[in-house]
Amino acid sequence: MLLKKEYPEIKSALRFTDPMQLLVATILSAQCTDLRVNTVTAGLFKKYKSAEDYANADPRVFEQEIRSTGFYRNKAKNIIGAARIIVEKYGGRVPDTMEELIQLPGVARKTANIVLANAYGKIEGIAVDTHVKRLSKLLGLTTYSDPVKIEGDLMKITPLEDWNNLNHLFVFHGRSVCIARRPKHDKCVLNWLCPSAGREFYH
Repeated sequence: MLLKKEYPEIKSALRFTDPMQLLVATILSAQCTDLRVNTVTAGLFKKYKSAEDYANADPRVFEQEIRSTGFYRNKAKNIIGAARIIVEKYGGRVPDTMEELIQLPGVARKTANIVLANAYGKIEGIAVDTHVKRLSKLLGLTTYSDPVKIEGDLMKITPLEDWNNLNHLFVFHGRSVCIARRPKHDKCVLNWLCPSAGREFYH
C-alpha cells in the first residue's frame, strides 16, 4: 500500500493508557480535532481514573470540563451513561466485543472498532470517520455515504492486517495532503490513480 510506505510509523493520535481512556477520548473526538481532545483529556484523565469515576461524575461539572470539544452536553451524557453501564453490567471493565460495545451510549461501529483494535488488539472492521469517508469516495473505493456500507466496501479490498492502520493512514493523509478545501495533488502519492486529480482510477 502506497500510504503505508509514505507513513510507516503512523498510529492513533489520541493519547490513552487504558480502554476506558480510549473510549472517552474517541467519543470526545467526534467533530473535534485530536489535538483538542488530547489537551482536554490531559486534565480529565488525572481526575477521572476509572469507569466508576465517570459514572459518578456531576453532569454539569463534566460538561464544562469537556466544553471545548463541542457538542459537550451530548458527549457528557453519553460518556457518563456508558460508564454507568460498564460499572453495572461489566464490573468496571470496558467490554471487548463489537456486540457489547455498540450497545453503549455514543458508541457506533467506528468508536467500537477503534477501541477493539487499539485497546484490545482485536480487529473486527475498519473505523470509518469523516476522513475515511471522504478519501474513500474521492479514490473511487466506494459510492456510498453510509459509514457501515463504506466499511463493507473497504473490508472487501483491504487485507485484514491493514484494517486498523487504514483509518490512521487516511486520517493522517487527509489532514496533511488530501485537505478537503485545498488538496495538495502535487504532493500526493495517490494522485496518479485518484479521480479527483483528473485521472482515471483503476481497481
